[in-house]
Amino acid sequence: MSFDILQIDLSKLNSMTKYPSILTYHLLGEKGVLQDTVQIPFAGRVVGSEKVDGTNCRLIFCPDKSALVGSREDLLWERRDLVGNPAMGIVDAVRQVVRTQFPKLWDENSIKVYYLEVYGKSIGAAAKNYTKDGKVGFRLFDVVSIENYDELFSLPAEKIAHWRDNGGQKFVHADQLCQLASDAGFTPVPPLFDFDASSLPRELDATYEFLMSQGLTKCKLDDAAEGIPEGIVVRAADRSSIAKIRREDYERTIKRAKVKG
Repeated sequence: MSFDILQIDLSKLNSMTKYPSILTYHLLGEKGVLQDTVQIPFAGRVVGSEKVDGTNCRLIFCPDKSALVGSREDLLWERRDLVGNPAMGIVDAVRQVVRTQFPKLWDENSIKVYYLEVYGKSIGAAAKNYTKDGKVGFRLFDVVSIENYDELFSLPAEKIAHWRDNGGQKFVHADQLCQLASDAGFTPVPPLFDFDASSLPRELDATYEFLMSQGLTKCKLDDAAEGIPEGIVVRAADRSSIAKIRREDYERTIKRAKVKG
């Protein structure tokens, strides 16, 4: 079918472009306490990047030259709209880059989605870690290209959600992501490591020590920011598996273990 943003089901477009949830590296148990079990086993080459504590943003470029901005759950604005949903300051943060970079990001043969983390001023309790001067920034962390959109639009909503949540989206390879960021003029999330999965720690204490060894955030927007990072995202180089290692999860687990001990 010929893509027309005025004719398609926007709720289906929203669903197929949402970012799937990332599971924790260690299994998360009751009351947010991590278990000893590694629930996302990795093999081969893995890459790690800083997990930025902000709000998820989607830039959705469609074959008919429409371009939309979305939050994790909702569509907020289209590039020719005069007014956009002000939620979390997402549209204000990326409006200009959508308009200026559109020729580089649009693809006539697919729906292309750039996933960003918008962070800084007033965006959650962690804003102080990135700015004291009220600045806002964003980092690219993933890209997906949806070429079979005709087929997906023909499916009922629940099947689109099942497709998305079970690995239907084809994310770009880690090496391609860096090149796409460069071509688009985006700054990617900071890379932290690139090695064989055998080097990943498996025990809780060792994983926390590894996390702490990565140092302060590399996403500070001004020098006065506190600089405490949220954690790490680990992924297979081909993006076939992905997990998050969050500082607060390990600190909560360690604290409760000490209380029990």
